Amino acid sequence: MNITATNRDIIKIAAPISLALFIPQISFLANTAFLGRLGERELGVNGVSGIFYLTLSMIGYGLSNGIQVQMARRAGEGDTRGLTRALTNGVLLCLMFSLGLMMLSLWLTPLIFGYSLHNTDTAMQSVNYLYIRVWGLPFLMLTQLINSFYIATRQSKFLIYGALAGALFNIGFDYLLIFGHHGFPRMGLKGAALASILGEVAFCAVMYGIFYFRRIYREYPMHKHFSFDVKLSQRSLRVSLPLIVQFLFSIGGWQIFFIYVEHLGQSELAASQILRSIFGIVSIGTWALASTCNTMVSNVIGQGRQEQVIGLVKKIAKLSLLYTIVVGGILLLFSHEFLSLYRDDTRLIALSLPSLRVIVVATLVMAVSTVVFNGVVGTGNTMINLVMEVFCVCTYLVYCYVVIQRLRLGLTWAWVSEFVYWTSLLAVSVIYLRSGRWKGKKV
Repeated sequence: MNITATNRDIIKIAAPISLALFIPQISFLANTAFLGRLGERELGVNGVSGIFYLTLSMIGYGLSNGIQVQMARRAGEGDTRGLTRALTNGVLLCLMFSLGLMMLSLWLTPLIFGYSLHNTDTAMQSVNYLYIRVWGLPFLMLTQLINSFYIATRQSKFLIYGALAGALFNIGFDYLLIFGHHGFPRMGLKGAALASILGEVAFCAVMYGIFYFRRIYREYPMHKHFSFDVKLSQRSLRVSLPLIVQFLFSIGGWQIFFIYVEHLGQSELAASQILRSIFGIVSIGTWALASTCNTMVSNVIGQGRQEQVIGLVKKIAKLSLLYTIVVGGILLLFSHEFLSLYRDDTRLIALSLPSLRVIVVATLVMAVSTVVFNGVVGTGNTMINLVMEVFCVCTYLVYCYVVIQRLRLGLTWAWVSEFVYWTSLLAVSVIYLRSGRWKGKKV
């Protein structure tokens, strides 16, 4: 289970993760394109409510990411039993968190959208969408955890199968339920929410099915450790909670961004939902390499080779930057054609084009900063990650408030906020890694 800091090992871990991330992004693209055929209002609602659900999902991602740090460290130490216990206890934690988040969301969404959105119809449709959508949360969080296990144990290739099953279910039922084809009811936005849940159920079923049908449970016998371990949970949460709060700040900042954009107008909100989809597609490889950086740094430290961490992070960051230059260049060359996939509306395309160019350039900074930041996550000192995130998001929100809410400078200047966030994140992450204060951290 030991990892070497070579380009071959980096790509071997990152390539399946990239494909596993790419497949859901295609599903998200199809979902946005289908709703774009319904109208600007549906695009806008999907943008606002989608970010809220993304915020919930990032709580699960923070939890599983913290447990991934533990599993990768145990893998580096060769402690199979400890890794299995971390995974099994993580399943119970994910179920508890997901059910609590569901109940909280059903209570909070009418209050949040009722007070923050100017358009009452958008607010009402967003609430109705989320009342359905949150039922997929337990399946999503369990999937995030098992994905972290496969990454920590260098079996990331399995992520592709689950992602493919989830995307096929999601896109297929999007087509059937949004428009009402082949005898299915025409459900519009509610159909999109239900299709997403079915996709998450399929993804989850495949990932845990692989664990048992490939008999991975023989090496990692979860059934022997299926009891709630309070001490292990406390250790897991010590690593995970700062990440959870960090991701809440990060995506919560994006939620406020979309609320501010809604105040600019319905067209700006619809354009931003399209741009969010494009942002996700461009950054697929970056997020895969960032996740790889997380687990490789933790594994290398577990082997007692701390002196290789900085060089490893630099190597992964260079690969991430190269990937982003290639993908961003293609997107800039065919930007008009790509935007037309979502909605064939010349006015909306013209509104989106300047912001699209800003996003592509901003991803160059993101390509490096995301990898370096996840290198910090891999050291296990997640409290410092939280401090970094709070500082960067506060800087980002100040910019958004002044530029969007107060000065109302328009959509392009609103998306310049990505530069503000990623540049500040890169600066603080580099400073911390170079300081060496992460050395000797136990998880």
